[in-house]
Amino acid sequence: MTKAITKGAETDPAARPRRVNASDVAKVAGVSRSAVSRAFDPDAYLDPQKRELILQTAMQLGYRPNALAASLQGTRTNLVGVIIGDMGNQYDAEFAAHLLSRLNASNKWPLVVGGSQPVTEEAILSILRYPLDALIVRGGSLEPRLFDDCAKLNIPLIFSGRIVDASLADCVCCRNARGMAEAVHLLLRTGRKGFAYIGGPETWSSERERLAGVTGALAQNGVTLLGQHQADYTFEGGAAAAALLLDDERIDALVCANDAMALGALSYVRNQTSRRVPGDLAIVGFDDVSMASWPDFDLTTVRNPLGVMIDEVVRLLEARLADPFKPTETVMLDPILKERGTH
Repeated sequence: MTKAITKGAETDPAARPRRVNASDVAKVAGVSRSAVSRAFDPDAYLDPQKRELILQTAMQLGYRPNALAASLQGTRTNLVGVIIGDMGNQYDAEFAAHLLSRLNASNKWPLVVGGSQPVTEEAILSILRYPLDALIVRGGSLEPRLFDDCAKLNIPLIFSGRIVDASLADCVCCRNARGMAEAVHLLLRTGRKGFAYIGGPETWSSERERLAGVTGALAQNGVTLLGQHQADYTFEGGAAAAALLLDDERIDALVCANDAMALGALSYVRNQTSRRVPGDLAIVGFDDVSMASWPDFDLTTVRNPLGVMIDEVVRLLEARLADPFKPTETVMLDPILKERGTH
């Protein structure tokens, strides 16, 4: 069967279907344009019979009010930018899923930016064209000019996983160094002596804090790292780093800066080496993503409390919207060591 295509129909804007607007509804229903607007506002007075006529006409024509245009008439748009970054980190993927659900439940419309650093920075410039109520930033590192741009546009910033000293910026972050130190002390108590570390991007504040927790706890016990490799917080990065580090047979403890890399390292050890986990090698992660507790992995890790993190992000958002000039606030969350089967 062949499909006939009229030349120019797909490129001519005039040939495309036009969205039905309130004026169309008013004309068919025989009412004013303002009556159509009032019909969709449950708090606005309108004769019940006229309201019913307008709503039925709108349904027949396929009309719904433009919520964004309506919101622009007030002080709020309910648009919230959400910057997640690279979803290769399972914690960030889970954070995004739960946060978007919470925002939707609060009648907020999230505009999500994700991807590699260059892609993210370019996309941020685009979403700042929209009248955002706020911008939520999950971890990572951003250009300082973003802070200035948002301040000029009166767009408050909510940071998750990072502490930032900037105007109109509220932050919630886990005590990363403490969590890593607790994991190291656990491994030392169980007799581990040869430590290696798989870290994330060096420019990220979470990486610097977690590395400091590892080296600080080891130094307290007169131990130094036998090996260290910086990866990218992904499963593949963890597997590649483990392949480089584990040529050193003295290593019997592998501390990973997040679960994604720990799971990658665990997979590499089980499938590509003769070492046994935890017999020959202990592996610990950080975050406690859902996969970490699966029986196939049973990963010992440090919980970066996701539910509490999102609760605080939403609370900070609502508080900032309620009082745009309130003092900035930083919330620090306590990590929780989860002992499972890889130590």
